[in-house]
Amino acid sequence: MKTMIGKLPGIGLALLIALPAWFLGKVFPVVGSPVLGILLGMVLAFWKRPIIFEEGIKFTSKKILQYAIILLGFEMNLFNVFQVGGQTLVLMAFTLTAAFAAALVGGRLLGLSGNTKILIGVGSAICGGSAIAATAPVIKASDEEVAHSISTIFLFNVMAAFLFPLIGHALGMDDHTFGLWAGTAVNDTSSVVAAGYSFSDAAGNLAVVVKLTRTLMIIPITLALALLTSRKEAGEKSDYSLAKIFPWFVLGFIAASMLRTFFPIPEMVSSALVRLGKFMIVMAMACIGLNTNLIKLLQKGVKPILLGLICWVTLSLTSLAVQYTIL
Repeated sequence: MKTMIGKLPGIGLALLIALPAWFLGKVFPVVGSPVLGILLGMVLAFWKRPIIFEEGIKFTSKKILQYAIILLGFEMNLFNVFQVGGQTLVLMAFTLTAAFAAALVGGRLLGLSGNTKILIGVGSAICGGSAIAATAPVIKASDEEVAHSISTIFLFNVMAAFLFPLIGHALGMDDHTFGLWAGTAVNDTSSVVAAGYSFSDAAGNLAVVVKLTRTLMIIPITLALALLTSRKEAGEKSDYSLAKIFPWFVLGFIAASMLRTFFPIPEMVSSALVRLGKFMIVMAMACIGLNTNLIKLLQKGVKPILLGLICWVTLSLTSLAVQYTIL
């Protein structure tokens, strides 16, 4: 209890920052609350805050973030995997592989850190900020690396929401083709919704289902990264323990998804839990912003953006190429 009381000032500060970010995110959904949370946190990072806030800020950016990912599992209905069909899963296999390859090769050429490459890769390939949030604690990414990655993904989310419908109409795509393209090549759910329904209702419906199925890829990716990280730590530490690094919160995400799929949880309850999880992510992003030096971020911001562009273009072209040649 005493330990928890020591965390309350920092948690309270995160809550105060998250509230305006949350409501502004509803007004500007393409930008999104997590991005606004991290930006407000960065602005307040210039304030020399009392040390009393530090314990709670650290707790929110790490532990509350993990609890938030568990709650997001209540948005996942596993039957969606079967609904979108085998063709879509084949398409995802190609797009995910291409995005990760682009992130690793492009990141190496640009001289970016391993964690930044991974975060931009998973953010591009899977589901933007949620994937970055789930992956960051697994690979022990720094707040600055998370901030770089979130900022980069945000930029291409906004671009995609406006450019994808224009490109889709220019290429004469039908609803099915565009829905698959938007669902596999646009990063964040808000931008998928904006792009899909701007094209047509049918395209939007398919894009959202594909996007939610794609989000489930968080599970194998984070588990694989946990094993890779544990291998690395095993070689560096004599007191290595897999249990210490294993992402137990991912098991919570799986459990929540299974509850949502196989048990009659009222829609009102599951929606409320998902909203709470998304709000907690905004709180965590605010704390990451509080620990990020905005000036340093801007000075080092070109390379992550270039890598984001490489991943985005690779993902978009791969999705179209597979649709038109294999499927």
